[in-house]
Parts: sequence; structure tokens; C-alpha cells
Amino acid sequence: MFELHERLAADSAPVASLSLCHLRLARDARYPWAILIPQRAGVSELTDLAPPDQGQLMAEISAVSHALRQLHAPDRINVASLGNLVPQLHIHVVARFRDDAAWPGPIWGVGQAEPYRAAALEKACEDLKRTVLTYSSAIKSASRG
Repeated sequence: MFELHERLAADSAPVASLSLCHLRLARDARYPWAILIPQRAGVSELTDLAPPDQGQLMAEISAVSHALRQLHAPDRINVASLGNLVPQLHIHVVARFRDDAAWPGPIWGVGQAEPYRAAALEKACEDLKRTVLTYSSAIKSASRG
């Protein structure tokens, strides 16, 4: 049975449940930073997923990347699966800007997380949810012909 790791629960806010993944927003206002967690028990590596789930994960990474580009117009989208502190498979999708504090390096270990104000967190989650679901729906409609 799938259970969200306590650290992911504490460090992020729920956004939506997608076909495969639980989508969350990192509680760090410095970066538009989504986290995708495949809702599969005992999965710690990408290669632990069944091939159909691997394909679905890529589709959901693409949808979240598209949404972050549409919402924030970043210079780059970084996608990473580290798992060094949290063994549960989760994928970071981060919008990056040339003027952010960590550029051009990775975001981990640079400065302290800046919490969202409650209203800003709620809006960021709603905007991300709406944009991801709209994009996903359009892709499904297009693939049906």
C-alpha cells in the first residue's frame, strides 16, 4: 500500500493526484518546484517501476514541466531523482532562472528555504494544478484523434 514519506509530506504541499503520481509543491518560495511521487509501494528507483508506469511518469514529468514553463517562463527546467535522504521514489521538477541564488549549480544546499505565505502557497498550488490538468487533458484529447 502506498504511503507518502513523512519528509515529503512535511516539506511540500499537496497539489493533485495524477494518473500515476501524487503531485506536490515544495514549500520553498525561492523556486517554482514541483515534486512527483509515483503512487506505488516499495519503489525507490525509476527502474523499479513497471514499463507502462515508466512511460506514464515521463508523461507526467512533461506535463509538470510544461506547466512550470507556462506559469513562470524560466530559463531552464531541471528534473532530478536523487533519493539520498528520502528513499521513496520522487522526481523534482524545478523552474530555474539565471538570476536565482543557486544558478548555475543545483538548488540543494544553497541558502535556507523561504516559506510561502499561506495565500501565495494556495494560489501556487491551484495555478499548478489547473495548468497541469489542462495540459494533460489536451494531450489525451489529441491522442484520441
